[in-house]
Amino acid sequence: MDGGSADHAGAVICRHAGDLISSTKSPRSGVRTAIVFALSVPYARYAGVTTSCRAEHTDGSSHPTRSPPRGRVDDDCYTRPQGGSYSASTRAFPEFRKQILTAIPAQPVTITVDDTHRVSGLLQLPSHAQACFVLAHGAGAGMQHAFLETLATGLAACGVATLRYQFPYMERGSRRPDPPKLCHATVRAAVAEAARLAPGIPLFAGGKSFGGRMTSQAQAASPLPGMQGIAFLGFPLHPPKQPSDARFHHLLDVKIPTLFLQGTRDALADLTLLEPLVASLGELATLKVFQDADHSFHVPARTGRKDAEVMIDLAQAVADWIASVSARSPREALDKS
Repeated sequence: MDGGSADHAGAVICRHAGDLISSTKSPRSGVRTAIVFALSVPYARYAGVTTSCRAEHTDGSSHPTRSPPRGRVDDDCYTRPQGGSYSASTRAFPEFRKQILTAIPAQPVTITVDDTHRVSGLLQLPSHAQACFVLAHGAGAGMQHAFLETLATGLAACGVATLRYQFPYMERGSRRPDPPKLCHATVRAAVAEAARLAPGIPLFAGGKSFGGRMTSQAQAASPLPGMQGIAFLGFPLHPPKQPSDARFHHLLDVKIPTLFLQGTRDALADLTLLEPLVASLGELATLKVFQDADHSFHVPARTGRKDAEVMIDLAQAVADWIASVSARSPREALDKS
């Protein structure tokens, strides 16, 4: 695919995602459809998908719009009928994997942790950003992993900026995680950089597994400036086949809203342990369970669902939670004044 075609397709996705978010009668429906459009092409690298779209009219009738030919996105697939609404679904299309479009390009940044450590970051900042999510990678894969790229793209379509970043060990190509103290310092540096690059909007943070846990440990040790909430994309409660709640105790000192996104087949989080622990945090904590998903949010083929569909739900859950907390925070600030 040539650059012109990619730029055109990205513009189509961005334009309609923005329209959906600003004009839909149902914010939740609009967010979901925006995510479908935004993920339809970038997700090809993760699972191989494209879109088939159907225009739904207010009278209940519908007609399918043609699927885009391989290698380009057709404007017709993103055209809302008069008085109607959008819907979309994903389907496998392996040949499309190499033809990736990024609706909102990630800009490389450098984050200074201390005098001896600097790490790379990727900022996706949509023009309509309503919040920024500082997104840490898991223990075994860096910020450019397709899972995080896909999530960042989906959030951007919903008006949520993201700053992905490396921990120092990943930056230098090591497989052994850094000591917690250095990880916590990296989280703090990334949050500070996000505040500088995306000023004036609410800050959220979290990450995949290890990255989410390092973020909450940093918050528990000393509050992260301006932090509104922390989201865990698979909280690693314990090592596989070693049920324990030892990794949970620091969360009692987090004191801000938290979102736990967990699969029912997650070997690193026994739900019979996690559910009552999350409940013990009170109204600040939210648990959303993904049926049949494992620690990587993969679902077996026998379920009839595809990983792409889980990713759409995952991005929507994070976006919905961020919107809810952001709307609640100003009211709570007024109540305390």
